[in-house]
Amino acid sequence: AEPKKWIASHSREWRDDIKWGTLDLAGSYRAVFKEALPNAVLVADPFHLIKLANTRLDETRRRVQQNILGHRGRGGDPLYRIRRLLNMAKEKLTEGANDKLTRFLEAGDPDNEVATAWRAKESLRELYAYRDPNLARDHLDALISDFTDNQRPPEVQLLGRTLRGWHDEILAWHRSFVTNGPTESMNNLIKRIKRIAFGMTNFANSYIRALLSAGKPDWSLLATVTPVTTQLSSALGL
Repeated sequence: AEPKKWIASHSREWRDDIKWGTLDLAGSYRAVFKEALPNAVLVADPFHLIKLANTRLDETRRRVQQNILGHRGRGGDPLYRIRRLLNMAKEKLTEGANDKLTRFLEAGDPDNEVATAWRAKESLRELYAYRDPNLARDHLDALISDFTDNQRPPEVQLLGRTLRGWHDEILAWHRSFVTNGPTESMNNLIKRIKRIAFGMTNFANSYIRALLSAGKPDWSLLATVTPVTTQLSSALGL
């Protein structure tokens, strides 16, 4: 309700000027966009899609680990030892890391379920190598058909159903090339400040702290938040 209220507080001209809306794969965000900004084209953010693929891969690894050894991952377990390598981009793996990945998959993944989930993740990453929307559509459709095959691990099938449910939003990136990365970066900065401060209960103080941490604050804007900031600027000689 609050995001919709905030969007509605802006002028019709402002709302109509919004062409793209980037979001993670959350139905609640999609509902907000469709109701409050029905003319905006929704774009599933690539980072969140690949993050989801890595999550499904990790879920597969944990399930196979539990089924085979009967316990959660431990230091000497093959699949546990490669958990970070599995999430790395294939092209970033060194020759030694790639060899380690292959050896430990052979040792700890007898039914090739984890290997299948890893290849699914890498195949999905290849989607963003395309700049032609038509080629991207063909690739995505092929992925959905492959991932939803009942011979695939259940986690990969779930990923395939997600791709099918967000088909148009995923492909919209190949027409817009927009991302909510800057917003995510700003959000992470604010969370880091809040964590370091062990919580911020005063919004004005939190706002000032964020600007100071981000660097090069526009002090003229602070007076619009609270009169105290004007006094602060004078005290600092700014």
